[in-house]
Amino acid sequence: MLLRNRFPSPGIIPMRQLLLLLTLLLSSGAVTAQDALPARIQRIVNGYKLPASSYSIVVQDVTADTPLLAVNADVPRNPASVIKLLTTITGLEVLGPAYTWRTEIFVDGKLNGDVLEGNLVIRGRGDPYLTTDQFWRMVKALRLRGIRVITGDLLLDDTYFDVPPHDANAFDGQGDRAYNVGPDALLVNFQATNFYVMPAADGKSIAVKSDPEMPNLHIKNRLTAGNGSCSGYQRGVSMHNVTTDEGADVTFSGSYPTRCGDYAMLRSVLTADNYAYGMFAQLWRESGGEFTGTVGRTIVTDDKRPYMVWTSPPLGDQVRSINKFSNNVMTRHLMLTLGAETFGPPATLEKGRQAIDDFLAARNIDTSSLTLINGSGLSRDTRISAAMLRDVLLLGWRSPFMSEYVSSLSISGMDGTMRRRLRDGDTAGRMHLKTGTLDEVSAIAGYVHAATGRHFLVVVMVNHPSANRGPGQELGNALMQWVYRQ
Repeated sequence: MLLRNRFPSPGIIPMRQLLLLLTLLLSSGAVTAQDALPARIQRIVNGYKLPASSYSIVVQDVTADTPLLAVNADVPRNPASVIKLLTTITGLEVLGPAYTWRTEIFVDGKLNGDVLEGNLVIRGRGDPYLTTDQFWRMVKALRLRGIRVITGDLLLDDTYFDVPPHDANAFDGQGDRAYNVGPDALLVNFQATNFYVMPAADGKSIAVKSDPEMPNLHIKNRLTAGNGSCSGYQRGVSMHNVTTDEGADVTFSGSYPTRCGDYAMLRSVLTADNYAYGMFAQLWRESGGEFTGTVGRTIVTDDKRPYMVWTSPPLGDQVRSINKFSNNVMTRHLMLTLGAETFGPPATLEKGRQAIDDFLAARNIDTSSLTLINGSGLSRDTRISAAMLRDVLLLGWRSPFMSEYVSSLSISGMDGTMRRRLRDGDTAGRMHLKTGTLDEVSAIAGYVHAATGRHFLVVVMVNHPSANRGPGQELGNALMQWVYRQ
């Protein structure tokens, strides 16, 4: 609300009306003028020369009907990963925190004792959390059912998702980064590999190891030991990946400073099919099984009965990985699953977006500011207003699954993407927040548990060429500290 809206038409204002106006404003405790920022926040804005049009802010007590502070609240902005707040509360409300995903295993051939004379088939149904540990437990469970030898191939069915071919380089040209992995109905371990660069004890050579190890992932180590400082891009390590039909050849070169100690690089270098194959082949052999086949594709008809079904951890647990660590591909799987569960398989982006739109419409939330692309925030085109994010946070606070939702957010100064922010003084541990960062975008939103015992929801979004280079984070931190003292 603008201050001028309280004044009568131009002319002399009677003193009694002016005194009444000032009394109402002071007693309300709300700062509603668009330019009435707290003094410390205004100094940051002025210091970085942030235009008033470049940021939106909403602060509101969760028990109140109106904001304590609202600046540019209705302007649609890019929220980056903060949009995950919308996707995850929709998932919890529509699917429920006990929802699980199924990965189905079929035998295509004849079982003769402990020998499968034929192919093993795995059909994915969108499990976002088929990690190394989960996949190992699935393989172990399959071995316990009696199969030891597989004479045929590993056939994969990922047709539960009907999504366009994914170009990992399209977003920022860094297609080997784990955050750029696209959705796949049979996604294993986020399709990510940790590469560890480790100086030998004698300081004369450098080793490179991968985790997980896979037979179709070949490392060519051309690193030499150096004496330089621990600075520069990737500590001076150059990595070059060549994708093959069977897997990948990854070459490491450069001079690595031995004083840097061990260094880890999380990368995606295998296709989804080759990753699933490499993981299965490695773990099957480690479990004592025999398998020498290759990998292929198939489509399993719904009349086939699975030989075994592996069930994922529940959604209530998975939202913690989504929000605390801002996992993009898990969020995209959740939106696709919402579409498939609401409108039937196969899952599509359009069905996922429609499922979220229907959820919001049923709760009378204004979506006029919303442009939803993939649900994760890894997009230049996603838009939402601070006012709508306020409504999403209020919905989450009032949800019967509020505890699962709030606890999925990073705790200030303690874990997730907030482990290094707001960790000094009294603010550590007093906030549950979701962060978002892209080039020219910095955002943060969530709940502040104030020193007075009040609970506030807070939304800050900055869209500006320098937003992600310090000003956005400093503005967000300062506002959270101000809210904490309210």
